[in-house]
Amino acid sequence: MAPAATLDLPLAAERAMFLEHLTVERGLSPNTIEAYGRDLGYFAEHCARRKVTAPGGLNEDLVTAFPGELAARHNLQASSTARALAAVRMFLRFLVQEGALASDPGTTLERPKQWRRLPEVLSQAHAGALVAAPEADLRRRRKIPIRDRAILELLYASGLRVSELCDLPLDAVDLEVGVVRVTGKGDKTRLVPVGRGAREALRRYLVHVRPKHAGTQAAGKLFLSKGGRPLDRQAVWRLVKRYARLAGVAGDTSPHTLRHSFATHLLEGGANLRAVQELLGHADIATTELYTHVDARRLLSVHKQFHPRG
Repeated sequence: MAPAATLDLPLAAERAMFLEHLTVERGLSPNTIEAYGRDLGYFAEHCARRKVTAPGGLNEDLVTAFPGELAARHNLQASSTARALAAVRMFLRFLVQEGALASDPGTTLERPKQWRRLPEVLSQAHAGALVAAPEADLRRRRKIPIRDRAILELLYASGLRVSELCDLPLDAVDLEVGVVRVTGKGDKTRLVPVGRGAREALRRYLVHVRPKHAGTQAAGKLFLSKGGRPLDRQAVWRLVKRYARLAGVAGDTSPHTLRHSFATHLLEGGANLRAVQELLGHADIATTELYTHVDARRLLSVHKQFHPRG
């Protein structure tokens, strides 16, 4: 259930100031800003039902009642609930900093415990089959889907988020040096190496395909649709799923599966955790540490299968 229109809810000016602060001073992505705005809409509904229309009416009783009402009125997943409560805590701290509140009524707001789901990871053989799937398509259609091979190679070679891949400008890839310049969350830029396979696939795409599609709507992006428009995330998701089926890869394979596989295979090969954090663009190494659990799960599986007392 979406919150009511912003103009009908209290604290509209304060919420707008807070979201502008997150955009301008914290540099959060548009998707994150949109999610926080939705979460604060839920909180504003909560305030409206209790006749609180200004920051001065915010108190500990009102704030601590919010999680229960959020659960009762909105069918949110645990991760979405945790994000909504985090947004409210940040909002209340912002109001204190701006002088709109004398003290923070959200200090006792509980952080819900979440089970962290281990990401799905392809085996190295399945990842290779998926990346090579456009070549299999060649034998049926008598031409190589060069762009699709370049996209799959780059996703697996660099661990890019699908939004990062779609946003890549034409000059982001240096084929001579073998790096791609990526702008990730918070507008932070990082350089990610790409291997020989991805470089060759990108070279073929840039020479043989992209010039034919680059029209007035290309907007300087690296990957384009057949109509010459920048490729969007939904198109890349469909592309990955189509080739996963063609390669016989079971499960719900997505672009993020290739990102997870990139990180896990690096760690399996002995890569340093801090280096993988930098390659993935994680602000917190605790996020990267999730992949060590994936690796451990595989070790347990191998032990159970092959050890005489497994």
